[in-house]
Formats: sequence, C-alpha cells, structure tokens
Amino acid sequence: MTDSASASGLRRPGGRTARTRARVLDAVTSLLVEAGFDGLSIDAVAERSGVHRATVYRRWRDVGGLLADVFDAAAGDDWAPADTGSLVGDLVALNREVFASLREWSSVTRALIAASFRSAPAAAALQAFWRDRYRRCEVVVSRARARGEIAGPVDAQRLLVAATAPLYHRLVLMGESPREELAEQAARDAACSVSPFLTASGHQARPTV
Repeated sequence: MTDSASASGLRRPGGRTARTRARVLDAVTSLLVEAGFDGLSIDAVAERSGVHRATVYRRWRDVGGLLADVFDAAAGDDWAPADTGSLVGDLVALNREVFASLREWSSVTRALIAASFRSAPAAAALQAFWRDRYRRCEVVVSRARARGEIAGPVDAQRLLVAATAPLYHRLVLMGESPREELAEQAARDAACSVSPFLTASGHQARPTV
C-alpha cells in the first residue's frame, strides 16, 4: 500500500468494488469542484454516486478518508514524464502538464489543493502524492546527466521544484491570469541554473573554438 492508502485505511480493490470506488471518487471530485470542501459529506457523495450511504461510510468513514483515497487513486496510475531528448524539453513538457491542471479556477487540482488545507488526512495524502510524483520525475535529471547536459552534482528534487513551483505560486497563490509562456519560462530558468551549456533564454549554447 502507498502512504495515502494507509491514511485512508483502504486496499486497492478490483471488480465490482473497483467500479463502486470509481463512482464514489468521481462524486467526490465533482462535488469538490462545484461546492468546495464545505459541500462534501458522506450523504452528498452517496447521493451523487448512487452508492448506499452505509457503504460509503463503512469504507471511507468520513470526508478525510474520501479525499485521501482520491490522491491514492491518482498515485496508482502509470504516469511518467515525457522523454523529449533534452533537459529543457523535458522540463517544458512537465510544466505544460502542470499548467494545464491549474489554468482553470474550477480545476480538480486547485480544488484538491484547497481541500488539503481543511483536512489532515487529505494533506498527508497530498504530500505522499507529491513525493511520488517528484520521485518519478527524477529520471529527467538522470537522463540529462547521461546526455552530458548537467555538470556536477544536482539535487533532482530541488531542480524539479525550481521548475514547477513558479506555476503554483503565480497561478494559485497570486491568482495571475494563465499565460502559457509561464510554463516554458519557468522550465528554462530552472534548466539554465544547472546546465552550463544553455543560454539565458534556455537555448543550447554554441561551443567556442
């Protein structure tokens, strides 16, 4: 089990149980986007999903358990960062995915982040989700090192946070209007900080002779 699965007390289900879980979690995310954390309850989720209230309560216990399992389900996917052939390209591709998940005020990602401030189980599950995602993205740095794009030791998570954090800061915390160039510029800035072969614009520098 993942950390978030432990937080919700659930094991990964299959068959009919999996279908029930999918219906319930779909109801959780749709209600969260529509009504926020205060609009979530066992009764509301049961009504929206068509799953009996007793079943929802028995398996998830409370709103915190429901939210934690949303993160657990997301962590159970097979997502991996794109391999574009360059450090800049990989970071830009990653940031475009982050940007797409944050650009709308009504996005599920924004709603889940907000809910994590209201629920300790959700916060713990979100932290586990981020740890898993950053772990998967470490391959971006190892590939760049193998290609000779990075000189010297680089903390992979620190680089990945440097690339992605500006999007969360500017779009979620500061509420700026979404502009796609934010994703690319933040990625290029992070890449330039660790690669001596990139110009300030993030393009490959020509070797001097």
